[in-house]
Amino acid sequence: MSNSQTTNRVFLIVLDSFGVGGAKDAENFGDKNSNTLLNIAKNYKLNTPNLAKLGFGYSCEKSSGKYPAGLEISPSKLIAKYGFAEEKSVEKDTTSGHWEIAGLPVMNKWGHFKPEHPSFPKKLIDKILKEAEIENILGNKAASGTKIIEELGEEHIKTGYPIFYTSADSNIQIAAHEKYFGLQKLYDLCEIAYKHVKPYNIARIIARPFIGKSSKEFTRTKNRHDYSVPPFADTVLDKQKNSGGNVIGIGKIPDIFAGSGITHRVKASGLEEIWDKTIYQTKTAPDNSIIFPNFVDFDMLWGHRRDVKGYGKGLDYFDSRIPEFFDNLRGNDLVIFTADHGCDPTYRGTDHTRENVPVIIYKKNIKAGFIGQRETFADIAATIAKYLKLDKMDTGTAIDLD
Repeated sequence: MSNSQTTNRVFLIVLDSFGVGGAKDAENFGDKNSNTLLNIAKNYKLNTPNLAKLGFGYSCEKSSGKYPAGLEISPSKLIAKYGFAEEKSVEKDTTSGHWEIAGLPVMNKWGHFKPEHPSFPKKLIDKILKEAEIENILGNKAASGTKIIEELGEEHIKTGYPIFYTSADSNIQIAAHEKYFGLQKLYDLCEIAYKHVKPYNIARIIARPFIGKSSKEFTRTKNRHDYSVPPFADTVLDKQKNSGGNVIGIGKIPDIFAGSGITHRVKASGLEEIWDKTIYQTKTAPDNSIIFPNFVDFDMLWGHRRDVKGYGKGLDYFDSRIPEFFDNLRGNDLVIFTADHGCDPTYRGTDHTRENVPVIIYKKNIKAGFIGQRETFADIAATIAKYLKLDKMDTGTAIDLD
């Protein structure tokens, strides 16, 4: 089926890690009672009137049985359809969450490296080092990205050895200094690692460049790049691209899908810049487009670092840009707000948390109301496919927009 004649556009907005609790299988992941939105609202006074009007509070209540403080609003004042979705994928990582949103639940487990030193098999590292013509690595353990460059950055500059580390997700992350190691050299090293890691079923190799002269001032730059395995089948993004439509990936979206289904890449990082680029697309993106930004700071800067205040302030800022965004929408634009997993900043550890995610659907003059409990994130892809007149997705049920 071709959608070449449609004037519809879809804005698929992922608030990375903004879970609403209530996952039936949370206990299996050690995440019982985690609830990102609820627990932020308990510990930070949110100023998010637009999230309230969109029904995020009711989404959380329907999912977990508890209503978050500060988002109270009469049902008669809601302006969107609201609900929540359960994750079908067997893990709670970034790749699985996004692929499922796009219509592909991941039902096989990824490979993972052990958290303690040495995390990576010697034969794997030896192959990477030999091809890259590098003598050794630093790190070789699970770590926070900011802490490990603080710990090992100066030694890295002195020795020239790149910093290898991992996380609870399926990945190898490689940190190196943009000036003293070189950005292109880091990218080349990641491409080598990506090639050699294939037998281990690892989802991503992540380049983590940083700058600064000492441990007290090292900061990561915007030049992160993910080398991801491509989706194992067509997503709604592929269907849109193959039918002649546009798919505009903003921020890390193109990397998560290894470029599959993407027609235009928009580089952006940070809440402000990603909002700026998203709002710019309301004015410039052609008809028959999916505009797909990921607001990664909620996860990367505040969820993983268990920074409740930072997360709360980030939500306040995100909320403040919504009126400008809505003011620039066209009459046929459909907006879906969702998340890829949870990352409750009040919870123990630094890992993602297994949670349901909000599904908020806005369109001018849409009839507000509850869309129910969705059994998979893939209902989002099914809804997009129907709205853009694409072939039906193999997984997921389209949400009724009437």
